[in-house]
Amino acid sequence: MTEEFPALYVVPTPLGHLGDISQRAIEVLRQVPWVAAEDTRHSAPLLRHYGCNARLLAAHQHNEEGAAQQVIGRLALGESVALVVDAGTPAVSDPGARLVARVRAAGYRVIPLPGPCAAIAALSAAGLSEAHFLFYGFLPAKAGQRAEALSELTHLPYALIFYEAPHRIVDTVAALAVAFQPTRTLVLARELTKLFESVHACALGAANDWLLADANRQRGEFVLLLSGAPPVSNDLEGERVLRLLLDDGLSVSQASRLAHAITGAGKHALYQLALRWQA
Repeated sequence: MTEEFPALYVVPTPLGHLGDISQRAIEVLRQVPWVAAEDTRHSAPLLRHYGCNARLLAAHQHNEEGAAQQVIGRLALGESVALVVDAGTPAVSDPGARLVARVRAAGYRVIPLPGPCAAIAALSAAGLSEAHFLFYGFLPAKAGQRAEALSELTHLPYALIFYEAPHRIVDTVAALAVAFQPTRTLVLARELTKLFESVHACALGAANDWLLADANRQRGEFVLLLSGAPPVSNDLEGERVLRLLLDDGLSVSQASRLAHAITGAGKHALYQLALRWQA
């Protein structure tokens, strides 16, 4: 490394296949004196595999503030630190964001390295046609909170990306089927880069039956990718907006005029519909 000042290096590690780490990541891990790790027991053998002899300090979701102060203390002594999580890129639905923020606020450099990310790997193999995507990460574990979170996403035209653990996968897919149209495409990417990797695409309405047909399909870490909401026709959207405007107390002429301006639906048709509703 040739950095002029000590820095925190954000270093992605393999999702599973040990060959997926970058040469630059290996060089950083071999040269820094400290590695802040989500689970030091998990990271120690990985570092040994790559010939890295850095000392480890714990930096997980329950101690991020304290870990940040330890990292800042090492940086103050002129020692660079690498941040890693158990798999993939730190601070992407994993610990690290608060630690990174504290280090930046303390005036030290944070240097990100590109590398493995389960969401992007799954997206590249999903075959979804949407030009945009929304990465959500993990949904709430409790059913009510999960349903509420999903209700806010139903009309988005973007591909939606979720992470899920094996013990919640059936409940989560069932919740998706309740919240979204059954004809939308769901891609279940499981155990990416590992021995039992699989990527399966199906209609959302058929996904739960597919999962339940074989217990092995419920094992491993999941990335779920859901196709975006189909476009809403101007007429249907116009009717929806018209109803809202009438419910707010606007007159037939005002509501039909505004619904036309907002949605582009036919003004005359909206006016006639409003008359029928108000009759």
